[in-house]
Amino acid sequence: MRRKIVAGNWKMNGSLAENGALLKEVVAGSSGLSGVVCCSPYPYLFQLQRELQGTHVAWGAQNLSQFERGAYTGEVSAAMLVDFGCSYVIIGHSERRAIFGETSMTVAEKFKAAQDSGLIPILCLGETLAEREAGITEAVVGEQFDAVAGLAGIDAFEQAVIAYEPVWAIGTGRTATPQQAQDVHRHLRDRIALMSPDVAGKVPILYGGSVKPANAAELFAMPDIDGGLIGGASLVARDFCEICRAAA
Repeated sequence: MRRKIVAGNWKMNGSLAENGALLKEVVAGSSGLSGVVCCSPYPYLFQLQRELQGTHVAWGAQNLSQFERGAYTGEVSAAMLVDFGCSYVIIGHSERRAIFGETSMTVAEKFKAAQDSGLIPILCLGETLAEREAGITEAVVGEQFDAVAGLAGIDAFEQAVIAYEPVWAIGTGRTATPQQAQDVHRHLRDRIALMSPDVAGKVPILYGGSVKPANAAELFAMPDIDGGLIGGASLVARDFCEICRAAA
């Protein structure tokens, strides 16, 4: 049985006061559930550690450097995230790829850096609207996945999470239909199974892209969708907890 995970990606949002209220509501509203994760901006990781330690809610970061240490001004290493009790880190989000120019090889190096420090990477894969309309979704997500598997090895995915996020559905209000999402999740799992059937049966594959309480249950009912990577709805405790319950 694959574990179900719902991870909130706060992106560049939050304040000490807002976060404090949100975290208290998330802890209370998701009581009794497992696989609940909050990923905040770097400056607030100390707050997540303070508020979530000893609860059922895990926490993580939204990115990290592929380098261990050195003259990399503005970067944050995996070891620094571990210092703040992080269990997870999001790797290769489409915004990192599109806005900040991260290549598939850079993403692969970050994935490996995370695992080398004991973090669980949440590897994001996804296609743009133009790529979907061109009929190359499977080729795009396959290349993104293969870059990481080629560097880290397929067995690395025994301690990893994959998140399929169609770029055209992130923050747009548009959502892949449950069947569209399932088709890509199935393709990814089949691709992994060619390398290792055992890993394919274990690795959680999450869906991300305008997931809301109204559509979460239908998405999560698909056989290869194991939860969600949640953006905007993760900033509203009631909505996020409802999504978490839909995955339980």
